[in-house]
Amino acid sequence: MKRPSTLVRYGDDFVMAFEDLLDCIRVQRVLGKRLERFGLSLHPEKTRMVDFRFNRPNGERHPATQATTFVFLGFLHVWGKSRRGKNVVIQRTANDRYARALRSVRLWCKTNRHRPLAFQHAMRVRKMQGHYAYYGITGNSKRLGWYAYQVARVWRFWLARRTRGWRLRWDRFNVLLARYPLPPPRIVHRYTVAGEAAP
Repeated sequence: MKRPSTLVRYGDDFVMAFEDLLDCIRVQRVLGKRLERFGLSLHPEKTRMVDFRFNRPNGERHPATQATTFVFLGFLHVWGKSRRGKNVVIQRTANDRYARALRSVRLWCKTNRHRPLAFQHAMRVRKMQGHYAYYGITGNSKRLGWYAYQVARVWRFWLARRTRGWRLRWDRFNVLLARYPLPPPRIVHRYTVAGEAAP
């Protein structure tokens, strides 16, 4: 009897899903050897077996596995509930990607804090829109909202350091934002599960 399995690949990253645990174990045993024939190898930190069932007995993972969630292409994949209470896979910005995005914002704002406001604003808008274009997926709205808030905080922080001894209070910064508004977080890629919108 054939049991379903799935392979999702992007570049040199891939995820394999199996309905049966034994199938997963068999493939894991031979996959490394198969790749060696082509001069390739499995990444030791990324390669692991995940118990990705929404109905795990007692909520515990299988002892042969190493995790219950996984990161793929910058998204953490985790089971959650839809607005109607159905079990759905939710994709959220992975912690390392989120931290890296904010580090990039801090570095750019620090380096360019003396540039004209119009230039800084234009670049902020472009970078934020690019972030939303990739991470703006159904179920990731909270992470997008937190990113937008942090970008505003970081921009204000470095603008306040343009002149020594000058303070940029939030009320004054909000006036500046009215003139140079930052794009609000938005979901760019929407999908539905069994006819309903995911969260």
